[in-house]
Amino acid sequence: GLEPGVGRDLMALLLYGSRISFTVAIITSVASIGLGMVIGIAGGYFGGRVDAIIGRFSDLVLSFPSTFMIIALSLPLTQRVEAAHIARDNGARVVVLVVFFVIFGWPAFARLVRSQTLSIRERDFIMAAKAQGASGRRIIFKEILPNLWPTAIVFLSLSLPGFLAAEAVFSFLGVGVQAPSSTWGLVLSDAVSYWQQDPAYLLIPSGMLIIVVLSLNLFGDGLRDALDPKSDRA
Repeated sequence: GLEPGVGRDLMALLLYGSRISFTVAIITSVASIGLGMVIGIAGGYFGGRVDAIIGRFSDLVLSFPSTFMIIALSLPLTQRVEAAHIARDNGARVVVLVVFFVIFGWPAFARLVRSQTLSIRERDFIMAAKAQGASGRRIIFKEILPNLWPTAIVFLSLSLPGFLAAEAVFSFLGVGVQAPSSTWGLVLSDAVSYWQQDPAYLLIPSGMLIIVVLSLNLFGDGLRDALDPKSDRA
């Protein structure tokens, strides 16, 4: 298929656009999980005032209307990034989008890690490590963190399609990457004008996005079942 009015190859647009879409999704997922892992372990292991401060801060972040803030603040922050010579044009837009996704993406994983850390720190092997004089750093890195990796891997596989779809939505709304570059959201935005004359130009990118997101979600579900020691596997 060809893009109406221009004649560019639709498959080439989707393949080229997938580089930006997947780059944003992967960077955002890894950064969100890394930040959430650090904050969640700190709150769950140290508890007390540290846990209270982290909990209230995460509540504050979750209370913000993230979608409206991204739309409202994207342009001025993009201009700030360009003025600071960090990136230009679409590069600046990608940087701002990734920063926003990370800011609003870590609290959910941090809460999950906190709850698991609270459970792990009360187990016998942690008590034995403390009785042997192990430092808090060793307990966190040698005892707690290895038990959290399966959760992080599963959360990564499940958050990746969410950020992939979010990037497409914001590019569709004009907040993300703009022409002449291409992402799946930008292809869908262009296809809206031609959906009556050429329905395939809208249906093919939409179908690709649905298939990829569904495949990643199913992969995440399967990975969660595979890593869950309590699951009933034949």
